[in-house]
Amino acid sequence: MASPGLELLFSLFSSEISRPTDSLICFIHWELICRGLRCLGRGEEAGAQETGSERLPVGWAENKDLYTLCYGSPNSQILLKALTVEGTVIVNIMDMHTEKVADVTLQVSQFIDSGHLQEYDRVYKNAVELKGLLDKELILPVFGTLKEPGTNTWPAREQEPQHDPLRVPPRHLPSRLPAWTDPHGHPPYGAADLDPLGGHSGGMVFDPFRGQCTQPRIDPLHGLPPGAVPPGARFDPFGPIGSGRPRPDPDHLPPPGYDDMFL
Repeated sequence: MASPGLELLFSLFSSEISRPTDSLICFIHWELICRGLRCLGRGEEAGAQETGSERLPVGWAENKDLYTLCYGSPNSQILLKALTVEGTVIVNIMDMHTEKVADVTLQVSQFIDSGHLQEYDRVYKNAVELKGLLDKELILPVFGTLKEPGTNTWPAREQEPQHDPLRVPPRHLPSRLPAWTDPHGHPPYGAADLDPLGGHSGGMVFDPFRGQCTQPRIDPLHGLPPGAVPPGARFDPFGPIGSGRPRPDPDHLPPPGYDDMFL
């Protein structure tokens, strides 16, 4: 399948097509146009022009033995020569700036039906294969990358990124999470279990009498003579610790059947 727009170009220049090689040059010309180039004219000196066109230049098919066309883009200037030799066409392109050269030999009867030169629907054969050869042997070696047909803006404009409503936006997490604190006025449930020696009040059961009042830290050695407990030794205090410990302790709930005398 030929690139879109070739049919219109063919209809404009069908009156100048008299040989199968003319139809083949018309196809190659449009493939270069679809890759972002503009035709600057015929002959090696045509590159001096500053503007380009998608049309074939005047007199492009006068020399049936050697076709010479010049193309340009914002970054390159291409010289195309097509030499006809015994039913084949040797196509050569050269970038005048980088001096990169590429060529391909095409069998005319393999791609052009010489019996229907004026009929666009029947003149071209194996169009997909022909496009593949031009891309692989001519365009890719010289330009390095292929430009998809149809994106023939010249000069090329940068495309703005399109918004995708189905794309999940990236998460921007802080480098360091802030320390968690109790909300203002929140009773410190569980604070004593998390830090039993930190002087926090409140266990896992809410005590409506104490609320969020913080109790002072209790000294288990209170009331004992100095040196009664060696440093670092484990000491289990006798009886209740301290004299100011409030009752009841929310962490000391009576077990089931607490009134049983055998417990």
